[in-house]
Amino acid sequence: MMSVQEVTRQQAARRATVASVVGTTIEWYDFFLYGTAAALVFPQLFFPGGEGSLTGTIAAFGTQFVGFVARPIGAAIFGHYGDRIGRKTTLMVTLLLMAIGTVLIGVLPSYQSIGLWAPILLTVLRVIQGIGVGGEWGGSVLIAMEWGHERRRGLAASWPQLGVPLGLILSTGLVRITTAATGHDFATYGWRIPFLASIVLIGVALFVRLRVVESPEFQLLRKTEKVVVAPIIEAIRRQPKEILLSALVRMSEQAPFYLFITFVITYATKHVKFNSDAILVDTLIAAALGLISIPVFGILSDKFGRRLIYGIGIVLTGLYAFPYFGLLNTGNALIIGIAVVVSLIFHDIQYGPQAALIAESFDADIRYTGAGLGYQLASVIAGGPAPLIAAEILQGTGSSTWISVYIIFCAVVSMASLLLLRRSTTAAGGVTMRTSRASRKGATTV
Repeated sequence: MMSVQEVTRQQAARRATVASVVGTTIEWYDFFLYGTAAALVFPQLFFPGGEGSLTGTIAAFGTQFVGFVARPIGAAIFGHYGDRIGRKTTLMVTLLLMAIGTVLIGVLPSYQSIGLWAPILLTVLRVIQGIGVGGEWGGSVLIAMEWGHERRRGLAASWPQLGVPLGLILSTGLVRITTAATGHDFATYGWRIPFLASIVLIGVALFVRLRVVESPEFQLLRKTEKVVVAPIIEAIRRQPKEILLSALVRMSEQAPFYLFITFVITYATKHVKFNSDAILVDTLIAAALGLISIPVFGILSDKFGRRLIYGIGIVLTGLYAFPYFGLLNTGNALIIGIAVVVSLIFHDIQYGPQAALIAESFDADIRYTGAGLGYQLASVIAGGPAPLIAAEILQGTGSSTWISVYIIFCAVVSMASLLLLRRSTTAAGGVTMRTSRASRKGATTV
């Protein structure tokens, strides 16, 4: 029989896992909602002359990119406090920040009402969203992984990653329902409903997170007085290579992902002349499958190693670059649906083991900051610019050829980075967690 202590630990681990999944789901719901709206209605609502042209779409994706630029800032800010005062408290603040940005977007007047203030305020609120989600990932992954069993941390760290498909399902599904309910009025007021609904979801997430116990590894750091005074300085000084490689190894996952879920709406509707509602349904199906595939690939990374599983995902994504657009260009509803679903499966092969792959590369006392910075820097070099680059290519060439080349380039960069990233798992798949260099090198602690 299990001891009372073991039961209590299991209960705390379950609470940490549930809280991390619920929190990341809401955060990504808010973040993805913006991307969908940027493809569907923001060009004509917030940018002059945007209706019916790729110019407005590019402008809308530009404000989306600003949110990606803000994510490393959020990682640095909340990584500092996450490594200084703890994962739990920091995660409460990131949720509230995201809620403020999303709800205010839902009540923002259009360009026709307040002129240039509309795109300016939209950009400011997108920055707030970006800072919130930038600080969220590191804490959610760490509190789940650090409570997880040592030899199953690939699975433990994959649970918060479910926030991506769950957030995508919620945002896309609610947009789809609202579109059907409001019809032609969706562009007038219907689009605001999913943004305003975020406040209810945030309330649920805050309630769940209040019951979480701080991670055991951070408690140990605090007990042994090994908490670093300036985590961001320590992370950059001690592990700059890991930060850079963590960002680059995500290029094959991050850039194609935003092409597969955001730019695909623009491409299918404007280039292939396909129905946007059908694309949203296809995205929902693909995201639903991610609820199974992400933890499965996390489990496989525990068994066979992070690098092998991740590398397979990189290769398949690169090989899929040209077939993906070829399938979309058929204009056939079934074939397009298959193209969308397969694209996200290849993404999930990387996304399942990714959190553990990155987090295990950093010392415990700077893990929130280091892993968060590396993870979120990919937003600036990959996720953020990807829809912009693709839209510019499409407008300039009228073809998807160079978009496919761009995806292949991202895959090559990621594979090179994966080979350079230090191994962090044993041959049997069990995790060999890095010991803190602070204790070995005498880094400044409190």
